[in-house]
Amino acid sequence: MNADPAAAAVARAAASAPDLDVLAERARGCAACPELAAARTTVVVGAFPTAARLLLVGEAPGAREDRTGLPFVGKAGALLDRLLADAGLRRADVAVANVVKCRPPGNRTPTAGEVGRCRHWLDAQLDRADPRLVVAMGATATAWALGRGVRIAAVRGVARPWRGRTLLVTYHPSAAIRFGPRGAPMAALRADLDRAAQLVGA
Repeated sequence: MNADPAAAAVARAAASAPDLDVLAERARGCAACPELAAARTTVVVGAFPTAARLLLVGEAPGAREDRTGLPFVGKAGALLDRLLADAGLRRADVAVANVVKCRPPGNRTPTAGEVGRCRHWLDAQLDRADPRLVVAMGATATAWALGRGVRIAAVRGVARPWRGRTLLVTYHPSAAIRFGPRGAPMAALRADLDRAAQLVGA
């Protein structure tokens, strides 16, 4: 039994949505996290191209994403687009979403409660979109996929069976930017996206 009534309500609404369009409509009206609902400009539900074989999962929207309603359109998104292209993947063919769909104030890390409530939207999107491969980018996405306390460095780059599909863990593009073009996160992210392209047959 879920101890958080708001999380339970989100879980019911997400589970009963028949398709991605209804899921998106319901998620846009979500107010399960009062602080996020009050501060957001829009709910960033994610992008799910038809028959996408790859789903990239990040943490939460940033300021530009909050304004536009689109995932990964800031500096991290520009880097992601470039690395995807280098790997032979078109962004338009790749599904992209975040664990939390509203921007946390000040771009802070989402709380455990926010993740616990919002993850039901993403779990349902995963089920409806049914990608072949999921790439969890960053600590929040890694915790969504594998549980809290899992270190990215300990699990990244290894393709593993997961929920009837394949999972790869890697660094978030923001970490790659923070540590610079010669930093370990940049090299790892590039290598992991190359591996993702191989796994989905790009």
